[in-house]
Amino acid sequence: MRFIYLGALLFTLMGCATIDRTLEQWSSKNNSKREYEVKTAWARQTTVKDNLGFRKINRMTPLLVGDLVIQGNGLDGIVAYEKESGQVKWRLPVTNGIEPTAAAIRDRLFVGANDGNFYSIEASTGLVQWSFATKAENLSAPLLEDGVVYFLAGNNVLYALDAATGKQLWLYSRQDTAQFSIRGGSQPAFHNGTLYVGFSDGSLVAFNAKSGSAVWEVQLNRNKRFRDIDATPVLDGNQIYVAGYDDKLYCVSADKGEVLWRIDGGGYSAVTVVGDKLIYPTTNGEVLALKKSNGDKVWTYKVTEGIATQVKPFKGALVFGESQGKLRFLEPNSGKELGAMEPGRGILSAPQVDEAKNRVYFISGEANLFAISAGWVKTPYFKE
Repeated sequence: MRFIYLGALLFTLMGCATIDRTLEQWSSKNNSKREYEVKTAWARQTTVKDNLGFRKINRMTPLLVGDLVIQGNGLDGIVAYEKESGQVKWRLPVTNGIEPTAAAIRDRLFVGANDGNFYSIEASTGLVQWSFATKAENLSAPLLEDGVVYFLAGNNVLYALDAATGKQLWLYSRQDTAQFSIRGGSQPAFHNGTLYVGFSDGSLVAFNAKSGSAVWEVQLNRNKRFRDIDATPVLDGNQIYVAGYDDKLYCVSADKGEVLWRIDGGGYSAVTVVGDKLIYPTTNGEVLALKKSNGDKVWTYKVTEGIATQVKPFKGALVFGESQGKLRFLEPNSGKELGAMEPGRGILSAPQVDEAKNRVYFISGEANLFAISAGWVKTPYFKE
């Protein structure tokens, strides 16, 4: 009886082990785990000649127009590529290149250049429709609104031009007596007939968009070294979020220009509104998630290689470039890194996202345009 009992027990245990192994093998074949995958779809050199210099002046955010991705570089001009394949469609030479992001409507794009001119270009062909001489380098992205294009030239002159003809409608010139200034410029923001523009003297000014007359102004950045307000003001309801370089992030009322709250930590790029949070890249090497109601921190991501570009939402993630490092993807609720890719010599351009094509486009410090696909993929899971 004892032998029969032990044998039965051994059979039972062996049967359980067999069942466990069978379940394990079934699980290995049918279960999978998820990984965040970042892949390069294609990459193209945007310059005619190899970029052998060390100045990182390639910071135009790629512009998507129809089936084209249009990219300027800070060396020799602007190029249009077929989005899917990366095939060159046209190239427009511009002396000393193009740094700021462009604006587009239908088949027209508008952009300032380092040759002292502002251009209207036919997006499908690259033909120049008109140009306007500013006699200064142009580093600010333009704003197109109600048939008028607004932009800030590098000499602190704000222009309003007729978008169809390039005729000047008005200008506003502001003097800056500071000894130091950051190369850059604030893109105007627009709401209910009012323009909001930051200047290199640390001021945020509201203008009547039709006349160019100042409605109100507030001195924000009083830093003795760098006072620039180069970040684009971002409007959300009656609140304006704007950063001063090496200073603070400010929340200002749009109607009166009153400072509602501020937090320490300056910024060069605009904030991004994601739900009830602000995603804010600072000049001290952080990406912050803040409550947009009061600026309280939700999470912090430490940038290890330079400073971050503006952050963009992309298919349930956040994507940005590092000035001396990689393109990085973060989980928006925690700030945890999901994935990254190394383009070489950093990234100064805010990425452009195309969720319909599952693509992220950006230009690297070496003036190479990248088309990146990223997202969650299932991979086989094998238990050891």
